[in-house]
Amino acid sequence: MHEISFLTEPQFQILVWLSYRIAATFALGLPLLLLIWSKISNTSSIDRLLSIYWKVSSLYAINLLFLSSENQLGQLISLISPILMVGTIWFWVDLNEEIEEMSIYNPISLTTRIWRWSLSFWGILNTGLHLFSWRCLNSINGNYCESWREIPYNSFITTKVIIKFILDGSWTKAFATFFAYLSLVLYLIGLLQWLIMQFPKNRRFAGKF
Repeated sequence: MHEISFLTEPQFQILVWLSYRIAATFALGLPLLLLIWSKISNTSSIDRLLSIYWKVSSLYAINLLFLSSENQLGQLISLISPILMVGTIWFWVDLNEEIEEMSIYNPISLTTRIWRWSLSFWGILNTGLHLFSWRCLNSINGNYCESWREIPYNSFITTKVIIKFILDGSWTKAFATFFAYLSLVLYLIGLLQWLIMQFPKNRRFAGKF
C-alpha cells in the first residue's frame, strides 16, 4: 500500500524540492536581509523578532545535518523545526503589537508582513508533506523518503569538496552526525533554560529571549 495514494513519487519529489526552495528564500534569504535592514534602519521590534527567529531556526540547520548523514532523527526534526519557526514569528504579543502599529506603507514593515505569511505557507506545506509521508518518521528507507534526503545529501557532498579543497581535510557522515548531535544538545539546553527560567516570568512577551 502506497503512503500517498494521490501523488506519484516524481510529483511528491517536485513538492519536496519546492519546499526546500521556499525555505531557501523565506527561511534563510529574506530573514537575513530583514535582519540587516532592521539593524541599519534601527527598527527595534523587527530586529528583536529576527534575532529570536534566528535562534529558533538554527534547529532547521541541525535537521539538514542529520538528513545529510542519513540519520533517522533528521526526519522528525524536519517536521518539528518549521512548526517552531512559524510559531516564533507570531508568538510574541509585544512584538506583534509594535509591528501592527507600523504603517503598512513602510517598506520594512510591508516586507516583514509578506515574509511572515510566506513563511507560514511554507510551514503548512512542509508539515503536510511530512504527514503524507509519515512512514519516513519510522523508516528512512520507506517510499518517498529519498526525496527528503536528496538536497541535504547534495549539500553534504558540496561541503566535503569545499573542505577538501580549502583545508585538505575530510568531511564524513560520522563528522556530520557528531556535529548534528552536539548542536542538538546545545540547542535543547538553551530551549530548556528559556522554558524553565524565562517563560514563566515573561510568558508571551519577548523580554530578553
